[in-house]
Amino acid sequence: MSRADWRDLYPFVPKSHTTPNGARMSYLDEGPRSRSAVLCVHGNPTWSFYYRDVVLALRNGRRVIVPDHVGMGTSDKPQQYPYTLEGRITDVLSLVEACGTDEIDLVVHDWGGAIGFGFADRFKGRIRRIVILNTAAFFLARIPTRIALCRAPVVGPWLVRGLNGFAWPATFMCTHSRSLTAREKTGYLFPHANWRDRVAVDAFVRDIPMEADHPTRPVLKRVEESLGKWRTNPKLILWGGRDFCFNDRFLQRWHELYPDAALRRYPNAGHYVLEDTGGEAVNAISQFLKKEG
Repeated sequence: MSRADWRDLYPFVPKSHTTPNGARMSYLDEGPRSRSAVLCVHGNPTWSFYYRDVVLALRNGRRVIVPDHVGMGTSDKPQQYPYTLEGRITDVLSLVEACGTDEIDLVVHDWGGAIGFGFADRFKGRIRRIVILNTAAFFLARIPTRIALCRAPVVGPWLVRGLNGFAWPATFMCTHSRSLTAREKTGYLFPHANWRDRVAVDAFVRDIPMEADHPTRPVLKRVEESLGKWRTNPKLILWGGRDFCFNDRFLQRWHELYPDAALRRYPNAGHYVLEDTGGEAVNAISQFLKKEG
């Protein structure tokens, strides 16, 4: 299937930002030039393609910024880079500062939760509304066996980088109520064509701080400790109830942290909740964020 077969699903012209560590970060910057923006932060193994319908729903009235993390999407894929939670937070912060925004509405998914809330803690501007989509920004001692296998020495890189055994299974494991179309699958897999292109997919998996001495554990702890700052911010939680990874234990933790957050749980939706809800989740985000005030 050719690139053109999915490009109409993603009718955007990405821009480029150079990160503090010298890599080219690709990002979307759609809508009116405003100092107030919606920032959408993706996780692994997705890229800005995941947020395409959110961008289309908001860009007529809101500025929407969606980075492709370095090593993902159409960003550079250096083989040596700080592919860590700390590095991701630094990259996103530098991008937002370069875009000249001082008010942010935040949307996070998957590892984007830890990255996005880590960014929020360091952002010198104002964080306003927050949308939480099947994610975490805290530690829970749980990891699915299939992901644990992808973290294993030797076997893990062979699976993730050699066989595309993370990004490819995600195209059919991360939805439940419907299957992704062939064009959607091609769009998700486009950035992960070969061993070199999958460097960050592998690094994301290895950066999951399951071990007590993992170097990312203290970074994640600082992010978790900052979550109380946003207790009074308006929040919307949209949750796929059939997520094999971020299951309802994570949702329960979010509810404990933010008991006043508006919640919509979609019992038949999987991890890719934006793909799996027939536009309902995108519409909910649009209604929540369409106005700047």
